[in-house]
This record gives sequence, C-alpha cells and structure tokens, in this order.
Amino acid sequence: MTDAIRLATRGSDLALRQASEVKTELEDHRTDVELVEVETTGDRVDDALIQDLGKTGAFVRSLDRKVLDGDVDAAVHSMKDVPTDVPEDLVVAAVPRRGNPADALVTPNGTSLENLPAGSVVGTASLRRGAQIQAHRPGLEVEPIRGNVDTRVEKLLAPALQDEHERRTEAEKERMSEDARQQERGDYEASETIEEGVENLDNDSESDSESGGDSGPDNRQNAEFDQPVEEWFESLTPLQQSALGREVETEFDAVVLAQVGLERTGLTHHVHDEELPTHTHVPAPGQGALAITARKDSDVADVLRDALDHVRSRVETTAERIVLEEVGGGCIAPIGVYALVQGDVVRTDVQVFSRDGTEQVGETRELDIENYARDARAFAADLRERGATDLIEEAQRE
Repeated sequence: MTDAIRLATRGSDLALRQASEVKTELEDHRTDVELVEVETTGDRVDDALIQDLGKTGAFVRSLDRKVLDGDVDAAVHSMKDVPTDVPEDLVVAAVPRRGNPADALVTPNGTSLENLPAGSVVGTASLRRGAQIQAHRPGLEVEPIRGNVDTRVEKLLAPALQDEHERRTEAEKERMSEDARQQERGDYEASETIEEGVENLDNDSESDSESGGDSGPDNRQNAEFDQPVEEWFESLTPLQQSALGREVETEFDAVVLAQVGLERTGLTHHVHDEELPTHTHVPAPGQGALAITARKDSDVADVLRDALDHVRSRVETTAERIVLEEVGGGCIAPIGVYALVQGDVVRTDVQVFSRDGTEQVGETRELDIENYARDARAFAADLRERGATDLIEEAQRE
C-alpha cells in the first residue's frame, strides 16, 4: 500500500495516546498513518455516566460509522468499550499486545483499599467496579464520577489542594498585615525618637528590641506556610495546578479506574495508586486491550492484522467477549471476565454482581486452548443457569 492509512480515534488524551502507539507500531512496519479525531456520543454527553447513556457503544459507533462510510480506513478503540455485536461489514482486524488489565485504587495520600476508613467515599463510573468495592468493603460509600482519566484524578485531588491554597493564602495575608503593623510601629517609634532626643532614642530602641520578639518569624501563626503562594503554585505539577481550579460537588477519598489508563497517560508517577488483584476485582472483558476495526473486505484489514495482531491477546479477549455476549448485558454490565492463557488452557475468572455487591455469581474455569470458544459458551450457559443474567438485568433496571 502506498497511501497512508487513515486511522480514526477519539480526541481524549488517553485515546490519542493509544492511537499514537498504534501509529508508531504501523510506521515501524513501514506503513504511513494519518490520525483522524472523531467526536463520539459518549464525548458529547458530559454530564452522564456510562451506564446512563442508554446503550453500549457510546464511544465506538461514531468511529465505526466513519469506517463503514469510507471516510477513514480503520478505527482504534479500547476493547472493553466495543459491543459484542460488531456490524456485519466490520471486523476487528487486529488486537495488539494487551496492556495491564487490572483496576487501580487512587488516593491522595497512598491509603490502601484495606485501610480506607469506614464511610470513605470511592468514586467510579462503572457498575462493576462499584459492586466489587462494596462486596469487598461493605462499609465504604460508592459515588458516581464522570470524566476521562485526568478529570477523575483531578476531582480526587482538588479538595485537599484547594484547602491548602486557602490556608496558604490566609497565612500570606497575615504575614502582609503583620509586616504592615511592624512598619507602622517602626514609623511611629521613629517619630517619637526625634521628638524625645538622643537619650530616649536609646531607651526606645531597647524597648522595641524586647517587645518585637512576640511577632518574629518563629512565633508566627502558620509559619509552615512562609513560602509565597505564587511560588507554591509554581511548584505544583500541571495535574495539581489543573485540579486546583476544578469545581467539585463530591469530595472523594479514592477513585477506581483502569491501571492501564494511568500508565498510558503517564500519571503513575504523579499519583498514589494501588493495583487491585484481578482475582478479587475481576476486570471488564477486554480491559487493557485495544481493538482496531476495519471493513471486512478491505486490504487494510490484512495489513493491520499482519502488523499488529497479538495472538495470545486475541485469544484471551475473544474468550472474555464470548462469555459476556452469552451471559448478556453488554459492556456496561456489572460483570468482570478475565482470561489468561496458561499453557494448554485459558484460565477464565468471572464475577457477576448485583448493583450493591451483596449478591454474586462467580467461578474460575480452565478452558481447553484448542476449543476455548466452545468451552467459553458452555461456561456462560452454566453461569446463566445460576442466575448471572438475572443479576445483570436487575442491576440495569435499577
């Protein structure tokens, strides 16, 4: 192919980073790529949570429509956002090597999930994550939080930073007032000295030295905030500076989001995060993986598959998506499915929850690597019989 592949992507920071990774890998295979930003339904509904958008695929359909209409050659998606009912003329041409599938708990001060005090407020936009948190720590409060990775982290950090800014500002005002009082006192005493003569000057100077100690630097209130506010602001990271100006209705003690989102946006060096075990907090089907869609009959699909497809990642995510499709509920359901190729089996963990985490249907099963698709369907059928689909439908009605 001589023409550049036009690759559609959402315009969020994370989406652009993911698309750029795909672009770089294709270019390493001597394929020219042009990224095309597309606004999706999910991007336009800023005040809604994912489960409230009314359908799955809120971040996917707009991009795939561009592919089907021929406006672009392919599209980059987070696999967990891709509905299981892919349009007939479309194909998941490539599944690149999967990133970290786990969830992460992020706190302002590094507190672990086990050590969060009862009543702490944990933010998440996911029914699954909320149910898992409540199942593991029933004493915690789960509240909805909306936005991309940066936005959610900023909402977490904002209250403490804003409180510190207010205290620093008050301390700076006190220092300025005290300096003004000192200056005024000094001017008055200088005037007295001139009137009373040289002898009184010595006495006044001694008196001033004795009385001035009460307002010296060592006795100032909020002496720990001696650093000017502007200088303190400049010492903050860009993320913290942005958080400082964010309006927040709910004060969160922690947020839960995908570990790979933190890694791909470079936030792991700027936040306190705890990776949650995948056996207790089973990830969403496809979490950590990307899906590159293209028209089924296009030459681009073959190019993408040859350059990008990672067989193990495709097997694992396919097994997860089969279970999801067979159990029902789509990508917004309170269900976790995580498959891992181990030798000649695909070890698959499944958790299905009620919305409040008090009820659960779950199991770990080893699927035969040669017949994993068949075994995944049988696994899902057993889960349905045990009430998994009923839990999903009830959670979505609520």
